[in-house]
Amino acid sequence: MCRIFGCFNTPPTDLAEVASLQQHGGPDSSGVVTGADWALGANRLAVIDPAGGAQPYSLGPGRGVHAVLNGEIYNHDELRDRLRRLGHRFDDRCDGSILPALYHEYGEDLTEHLDGMYTLAVVDTRTEPVLLLATDHASMKPLYYRHDTAGHALYFSSELGALLAFDGVDDRLWEPGLDRYLATRTPFGERTMLAQVRTLPPATTVVCRRDRPPRFRARHRPDAVPPAGDERETAALLRTTLRREVRRLLVADVPVAVIVSGGLDSSLVTALAAERGPVDAFNIAYRGDWPSDERHFAREVTERTGAVHHQVEVDPEQLPDLLQETVRHLGQPNADPITVSSLALFRAVREAGFTVALTGDAADEVFGGYRRMLTAAEHGPGWQSGYLDALAAAPAALRDALYTPEYRAELARSGAGPLAAHTVEELSCDGPRSALERITDFELRHRMPAYHLRRVDHLSMASSVEVRLPYCQQSVTRLGRALPDHMRISGGSVKRVLFGAAEGLLPRSVLDRPKQPFTLPVTAMLAPGTALWGFCHDVLSESALRRGGRLCPGTVRGLFTRQAAAPDDTAALALWALTVYQLWFDRLAHGAAERAGGAPEALVAAP
Repeated sequence: MCRIFGCFNTPPTDLAEVASLQQHGGPDSSGVVTGADWALGANRLAVIDPAGGAQPYSLGPGRGVHAVLNGEIYNHDELRDRLRRLGHRFDDRCDGSILPALYHEYGEDLTEHLDGMYTLAVVDTRTEPVLLLATDHASMKPLYYRHDTAGHALYFSSELGALLAFDGVDDRLWEPGLDRYLATRTPFGERTMLAQVRTLPPATTVVCRRDRPPRFRARHRPDAVPPAGDERETAALLRTTLRREVRRLLVADVPVAVIVSGGLDSSLVTALAAERGPVDAFNIAYRGDWPSDERHFAREVTERTGAVHHQVEVDPEQLPDLLQETVRHLGQPNADPITVSSLALFRAVREAGFTVALTGDAADEVFGGYRRMLTAAEHGPGWQSGYLDALAAAPAALRDALYTPEYRAELARSGAGPLAAHTVEELSCDGPRSALERITDFELRHRMPAYHLRRVDHLSMASSVEVRLPYCQQSVTRLGRALPDHMRISGGSVKRVLFGAAEGLLPRSVLDRPKQPFTLPVTAMLAPGTALWGFCHDVLSESALRRGGRLCPGTVRGLFTRQAAAPDDTAALALWALTVYQLWFDRLAHGAAERAGGAPEALVAAP
């Protein structure tokens, strides 16, 4: 696991600053290789063969192929054996060191042979320089980039903040960004909050040549084959598949832990991991008496499975500091209150001496675990508007009331169009697919990479922890995507086959409990007199909102009044989301002012 960065079709500069800004994700070593108009660099977090594996990797002295990797290649031993038979030599057993030889044999099709989570970059200088970038099938490891269409310069990095250190990348706002953020809790797809910066989608390969536009290729995803058996047989197959993947993902040359929330997904991963012997399991909770506290469920799981229980407890008085640090590491706003819990949890994992952690993330997307999926599947025609409001940090009617007339006019001028119209069209496209099938495709392609996986990556790597995701493994996602609807959601129950796979492995209390999200109890915590309340009030001051010019101070004050009088999830989440946005905006404006030598108001927006 590492952080990578580089540039192409432009003389390399600023590399030391780019590397330093993401060193927390790769504290063990740093390296670069450069040419006249290209550069590759990496910060390394040593997980496999810590004594070897120095990045960038090379095919050999003078042989002209260099590569960097962020992620893990789980089938590297098999690939190394195959490449040795083809005449290649290796000085170590680091997973990434196979990449130059793999590229030498297969060119841009090297990704077809990889099983893992990754973003990778290869520069081939054997003739004219060529840059290849690629993401894994789920986009578990993010890659941000800026392409200069005039000069064909391309800059890339694993973190958005590091990308801004390149002189060729600026921080102009994408004007519809605030609206998209409040509509979906973070911008979906390739978009970011910045006009010039994009992210690579899942299963994408990019090839760049000298003085030409980059060529983007969406790689083919193998068709999912429906299981042949009934629900019981399919659950047994899923258990076998998950067991195999969990055991593979436990392999590392550094200590490995698991995250256990007390819900089904992470508890099943914990149970399967513990079958191989004692495993350390981490749970997070907040000091005091708060609703939805899951710690007792997590402890039941560890006692049942024999895992070593680690209880992480956070003082709610720390929330203001944690939230500011979370916003800094995310690089752009994410409205889920789970973010601060994640930051604190992975910090505790690292402080306890663990470098790798397995989690239960992505099971809901793959196996149909969200209430909004259940509602849409059982609602019939017209479910789209309710589904979209369930995705939002602020429902459509509230968003309209929050915006100043100037911002509403700017949105109209931008031509971006309302998110709802674009998304409803995609969710309602003609064909025989059910509502659940359409939602699953939409969430796996758009929501999960942008909202979920980027968050997990940034907040774990903030503490130099590599997160591995069994439910994102291709064998698991292919099985989940192939399930008929009734094996995922039926009769008011979600994740039916996954619950079947867990039968006999987990306590009944965990299997029978109602589903709840692993998150911060923000509705209860955002109350007058708490540290969080005072902090949000200060961040969303009238002067700050007027300085931004996009949010109506009166509507925001009304949300505080509503939350104080009768706390509810809609007002609390909206205030949380607005606080996150304002922290991010102020931080960006401060950086822009420092570079320009002006005041924060100098922040420029772009359509």
